Amino acid sequence: MEQLTQILIVDDNPEIREIITILLNAEGFQVAGAQDGTAALELLSEQIFDLIILDVMMPNLNGYQTCVKIREQTNAPILFLSARTADSDKTLGFSSGGDDYLAKPFSYSELVSRVKALLRRYQVYQGKSADTPPAQEQTTLSVRQLTIHTDSALVLVNDIPIELTDTEYALLLLLAAHPKQIFSAEHLYEAVWKEPYYHGAANTVMVHIRNLRKKIETDPKNPSLIKTVWGRGYRCD
Repeated sequence: MEQLTQILIVDDNPEIREIITILLNAEGFQVAGAQDGTAALELLSEQIFDLIILDVMMPNLNGYQTCVKIREQTNAPILFLSARTADSDKTLGFSSGGDDYLAKPFSYSELVSRVKALLRRYQVYQGKSADTPPAQEQTTLSVRQLTIHTDSALVLVNDIPIELTDTEYALLLLLAAHPKQIFSAEHLYEAVWKEPYYHGAANTVMVHIRNLRKKIETDPKNPSLIKTVWGRGYRCD
């Protein structure tokens, strides 16, 4: 029997939790709810979830604080839901470890689309994709001290495994697979997030690149692997 995808909704508004639960149940997902960050962390210590939907404005631990603590337990994708839509709010969400940010009020179709896109990336990152790569396809990428085993999504730095979020892995894989090629922020965003580029998306890409550098670079402030080409984008050397 196939195991259902497990999604955790963290929101202090019970009506929103109920609406999202009904919506995602109809799509075939198994859903659990938590009324705040503390309750969410307790659930995460007991159960594995494939995706977390996280409100920002909550009592005690807000969404950003909760996200930082969640990242200590899991690399499952985190989708922020918030009425706060300023670029600075989104940047803070991504800096805390979030993968995507959806403004309230949201359309049901948009929520389902974002959830499915995040889950697809996560399944590829976890090596759960049903598609088997062709025999001739390269399954190992090496750049300086970095090695990526694309068949298992294992990333090594100086032969030591590192943990990446699915978004960080997708960015790294795209850049490493095309060494010396310059990718604009627009290209990276549309290729990884699978949605049209928007004003402020450059900050989203920048924050994820910065987080990625902290994990793979010897000196993140003077990167040797992922270089910024000012005015043009990023490239992998």
